[in-house]
Amino acid sequence: MPTNGTFDDQDQERPAPTPLQDALDAKTREVEELQNRNLRLMAEFDNARKRAAREREDYARFANESLLRELLPVLDNFDRALQAAKGDPGSAAVTAGIELIQRDLLRVLEKFGTVPFQSVGQPFDPERHEAVARVPTTDQPEMTVVAETARGYLLNGRVLRPAMVTVAVPPDPR
Repeated sequence: MPTNGTFDDQDQERPAPTPLQDALDAKTREVEELQNRNLRLMAEFDNARKRAAREREDYARFANESLLRELLPVLDNFDRALQAAKGDPGSAAVTAGIELIQRDLLRVLEKFGTVPFQSVGQPFDPERHEAVARVPTTDQPEMTVVAETARGYLLNGRVLRPAMVTVAVPPDPR
């Protein structure tokens, strides 16, 4: 007992736990554990739902990828036809028709997220370019794309087909 006549909480004797109090404590712990488990399950479900939505969105954005890859050689052939026809002054009408068809096809591809990207004059990037030739030159910095054999295309910001390019290298010091 304290000397000043008041009781402190620490000085009080606690009653011995009763079986009823023990059962209440056990049930309280069990409820807290179940609540925590419930919260974790809700978070896991929410994450799974978000992941499934992301996967559906990606599938929708890239579902046409194989079809679009098959159409790219057609665009390459239009480019080649235009290059060949530009040298012949008598083929102006054919050239204009091919350009019109090519523009229409590019417009359709753009609707589905496919766009060509510029390579000439850019630094060589192995993610976007496939080097098919090297040209010794001092006119361009080393590893700069100097020519394009086939255009590269992006599908919704991701490389659909790398550009086939010629890269500048320094001349042999002989």
